[in-house]
Amino acid sequence: MSMSARSVSRLLPLLVLVVWLAVGGGLGPYVGKLGEVATDDQAAFLPRGAESTQVLRAQEAFRQEETLPTLVVWTTDGGGRVDPAARESASRALASLKGAEGVVGTPSPAFPSEDGEALRGIVQLRPDLGEELPAALEEVKAAVSAVPGTEVWLAGPAATRADLGDAFSGIDGLLLVVALVTVLVILLLVYRSVLLPLLIILGAVFALGLACAVVYVLADHDVVRVDGQVQGILSILVIGAATDYALLLAARYREELGSRDGDRVPAMRAALRQSFGPIVASAATVVLGLLALLFSDLTNNRALGPVGAIGIVCAVLSSVTFLPAVLVLLGRAAYWPARPKATADGEAAHPSGAGSPGSSTEPPARSGPVPWPLSSPAPPSPSRSTPRASRSTRSSSRTPPPSPPRSA
Repeated sequence: MSMSARSVSRLLPLLVLVVWLAVGGGLGPYVGKLGEVATDDQAAFLPRGAESTQVLRAQEAFRQEETLPTLVVWTTDGGGRVDPAARESASRALASLKGAEGVVGTPSPAFPSEDGEALRGIVQLRPDLGEELPAALEEVKAAVSAVPGTEVWLAGPAATRADLGDAFSGIDGLLLVVALVTVLVILLLVYRSVLLPLLIILGAVFALGLACAVVYVLADHDVVRVDGQVQGILSILVIGAATDYALLLAARYREELGSRDGDRVPAMRAALRQSFGPIVASAATVVLGLLALLFSDLTNNRALGPVGAIGIVCAVLSSVTFLPAVLVLLGRAAYWPARPKATADGEAAHPSGAGSPGSSTEPPARSGPVPWPLSSPAPPSPSRSTPRASRSTRSSSRTPPPSPPRSA
């Protein structure tokens, strides 16, 4: 290999590593920002031809200004009837919320319940508050809690949405952490290496960041649709696929590294040449299966198809670019402490040694004096140079003995 080719083979993996580090640092935050373009349309979980879906679409024509109602309920501390003074105080508290941040229109006055033991009022909030909804509800609760002798509760669609958001706020991050830890433990047990599992996990995280960034841009331009279910499945799908493809390449590179006496670049070329086809074929099968979801009657299933296919493509891209670059730069150190050992005479390609080039089935020659029982000459074996003698011997052995002479 010339000096220029050797320099390129060393600089190229370093350049690929720098590019992926930039991708991970710049696009990694999109893993958390993907929820900003997610939708929670109820019709997404219904068949397109269902009557309930048609009703939800028909309601759009009658909806003038969409709001998010908040139901405020007061009860007395002792469980008795609410006096008129508490009712007036509750109405004043509701009226003070007019013009507050996130409040739409004028809140209703406080109305007593049929049994007179509770008060209720309605505050309309903007539906696009998003992550600011809990803060708006806290402001509402702080304003209506000034009614003496009562305890206040918030209910309605706004409170329900806030509670659901709080319950599922960290589920995507928890799911991702559990998946990464599980994969890391399995890799540590299988490979008995410290650095290689971390490299595989890092490549999977880079692939996830790239996939989330691409999906974010497409969802922001209404090309694809994202909801909470699609977002959670995307993370697990990319982590699992990237790990699977990386294992295939890492195992092949380890074999080639041992058979080539630690020569990194030729070993990686051979490993990529033998692994690229199976990796791409496996990824193509998964992508086609995911795209088949486009024929589903459920909107959320159709949304999962292209989003999952994007994740698989990013997993393949990371497995055949980032991981080879890192393995070439580290060599045998990536498999520490169970480093692959160099083998001679092609024993890596033929682990048993039988049938390998240069191997022989004959026993090795014995050196030194031969013991007495083995030094006695063996009886001579029939030679092919005396065929006539052999045939004459066989023929004489078949001749019958002469009969005795007859007497006179």
